[in-house]
Amino acid sequence: MKKIISALAFAAFTSASSAILAAPSAEQQVAEAIKSSDLSVVHLWAPWCSNCKAELKSGGWTKMVKDNPLVKFYFVSIWNGGEDGRAMLKQYEIADQPNVTILADPGPRGEGKIKQFVGLPLSWIPTTRIYKGGDLRYALNYGELRFPVLQQFIEDSRSEWSH
Repeated sequence: MKKIISALAFAAFTSASSAILAAPSAEQQVAEAIKSSDLSVVHLWAPWCSNCKAELKSGGWTKMVKDNPLVKFYFVSIWNGGEDGRAMLKQYEIADQPNVTILADPGPRGEGKIKQFVGLPLSWIPTTRIYKGGDLRYALNYGELRFPVLQQFIEDSRSEWSH
């Protein structure tokens, strides 16, 4: 009887410990972060994606992050089996910036991949979204960015909208 009680107590403790130690998902972290009054740029990407690589190679993301220190950037690797792509972001001097958070969705690239993120459809990467105070300001769902356009959207999002 003591062995059964000990086993049950151990199982309950292990289960409770796992629940306490389990980190929130990338989507949960982003959903919480975008509620902030800070301007947030959420970039959904994958290290294997040719358009994502082209954006990094152009230096656009490096410049964007460094030129906007008050903007919070969330690089969320998706469709990449849970790998966050940190090594690639480090190559382009993005990973260690104080205004950058790197996250990964655990889902696969093919069958079973996520098709929605923070309540919005997701069908293509790279996808970039700008939020302020929980409100979506801009969504760029077509792939490779033009960084002057993104900078303009960031500037526009800093202003208060009255209508």
